Amino acid sequence: MQILVLSGSRNREGQTARAINAICQGVSDAGGNSECLFLTELKLERCRQCDPDGWGLCRKEGRCVIEDDFASIVDKIEAADVVVFANPVYFGDLSESMRGFLDRFRRIHFPKLIAAGRGPGAFPSGGGTPAIGLCYAGGSGNGTISCCASLERVLQTCGFDVVDMIPARRQNLEVKLPMLELTGKWLATRPTSGPPFVPPEKK
Repeated sequence: MQILVLSGSRNREGQTARAINAICQGVSDAGGNSECLFLTELKLERCRQCDPDGWGLCRKEGRCVIEDDFASIVDKIEAADVVVFANPVYFGDLSESMRGFLDRFRRIHFPKLIAAGRGPGAFPSGGGTPAIGLCYAGGSGNGTISCCASLERVLQTCGFDVVDMIPARRQNLEVKLPMLELTGKWLATRPTSGPPFVPPEKK
């Protein structure tokens, strides 16, 4: 069982990293393997909206024209059994590195979902790679719920089977660390939210 963690934080010793470490410890305890990538340490450009209509090869061929670390991350996602998106909360929303990556990732996957009958407003349970979102807020601790809602929607647009969204804040992280270890053990079972999606016309 291979779990991939994508971190939108740049601090390997920070609180988001502590939460990630707890999840990875649980994965290890359950006999799985985990790898964590810090998006800020990789070469990732923002989406160029290549064509006049704002699209490009992403829509035509399901790939991005930019030659940076993006394709290698996509390969790791496709090889993973479960993906964890760990995001430090800024302004009640995704970090810039997480947003920039997911902006590009959903562009290469969303046309495939449309072709499969899984367009806007029709994101069913099951069928995609299981994923969870973890949103941690320092400072006042506010913004975790709105951030989770934003991340969940983007992950659904990317075709992931979102099995959980976990809000955490400075004030409750110590309490949640044991729960995050349990979550890691659970992820090692490759949980799903339901049966694969079957378009209505194929039922």
